[in-house]
Amino acid sequence: MTETEIGVIVHFFDKIGVAAISMTDGTLSVGDTIHIKGHSTDMTVTVESMQIEQDKIQTAKKGDSIGIKTGGKAREHDKVFKVTA
Repeated sequence: MTETEIGVIVHFFDKIGVAAISMTDGTLSVGDTIHIKGHSTDMTVTVESMQIEQDKIQTAKKGDSIGIKTGGKAREHDKVFKVTA
């Protein structure tokens, strides 16, 4: 399994369990697996849906700011890695 850094968490909406991610490199699509890693965060999530400004999207690219449900608590400045086989 290979991990490539694709973004960083810029905010976490605790009540709804959504992480705001700033894409810094590469692309991310629905169905991809990501690894969120930080000082006290270490979780793997399969992307079930993504949104930009409340509009559902299928693929995000470098420069996009997206929101995804994480199923756990992420923190600002956590790094986001795309997991590939």
